[in-house]
Amino acid sequence: MRMLINVAETVVADALRGMAAAHPELTVDVENRVVVRRDAPVAGKVALVSGGGSGHEPLHGGFVGPGMLSAACPGEVFTSPVPDQMVRAAAAVDSGAGVLFVVKNYTGDVLNFDMAAELAEDEGIQVAKVLIDDDVAVTDSLYTAGRRGTGATLFVEKIAGAAAEEGQPLERVAALASRINENSRSFGVALSACTTPAKGSPTFDLPAGELELGIGIHGEPGRERRAMMTSGEIAEAAVDAILADFQPRNPVLLLVNGMGATPLLELYGFHGEVQRVLAARGVAVARVLVGNYVTSLDMAGASVTLCQVDEEVLRLWDAPVRTPGLRWGM
Repeated sequence: MRMLINVAETVVADALRGMAAAHPELTVDVENRVVVRRDAPVAGKVALVSGGGSGHEPLHGGFVGPGMLSAACPGEVFTSPVPDQMVRAAAAVDSGAGVLFVVKNYTGDVLNFDMAAELAEDEGIQVAKVLIDDDVAVTDSLYTAGRRGTGATLFVEKIAGAAAEEGQPLERVAALASRINENSRSFGVALSACTTPAKGSPTFDLPAGELELGIGIHGEPGRERRAMMTSGEIAEAAVDAILADFQPRNPVLLLVNGMGATPLLELYGFHGEVQRVLAARGVAVARVLVGNYVTSLDMAGASVTLCQVDEEVLRLWDAPVRTPGLRWGM
């Protein structure tokens, strides 16, 4: 095993300590595993809280800051955070305007955020929830009942975060987050398996010369395994899988996301192929984001996420954001 770590047992704590040292604009509670924007709570502002297993960086801790999340709760690698973390995060950022929990559709996350919402409401915190389930590859998997939550999480956190920053009320922020999820679809491809620190070896066997279409962000199996394809062929498979499920009437936001080990040289080339396929299918692209945002440790591969937009959504997407993982306009 070749990893830049001390021991597997302290990987998350070590990462959080390093994050705290790199980003003084954040308050990082290493012991209790909560990352909070330092100016929280912000008077009159709806707070956004998300979280999930570590290993998907910059999701979620890297998206804490003005214009996105108020707080994030990192679990152990590929393991849901616990309700106590979520309640602690909600209490730290609630200004009285309420808290929106952004929850990816994985069984552990769903159960723990549901429990946390009940506990937070017992403490007088108004809570709303949005469930992210944008992955079209499979329905029901090793980790989910229903569709998995993947790249649309970034769209929801950015766009709902901008609405909250404007002072919009909880009901409107939650409704907007749900609309973004409903208008988003994703599909991912793995060129290699990922390796968790605890296991120290690939999480699944992917023979040389093959790829997995429709992979999940924890290495869950996809739709099928095929012989290696060109970038253009992979783009066609991913885009067509999305468009078979969802035909956008308006222009789209496009996220071409690396899974952790694919360099930008390849991602930009893949993005060019995705744009080619979208143009051929008559889908207009309004905005683009290319890079590693919702990753799976050291997995090689990429995912494509489309989100149908309107003028309001584009305005909120373009609004300023300042987080470790995403920033513009500030």
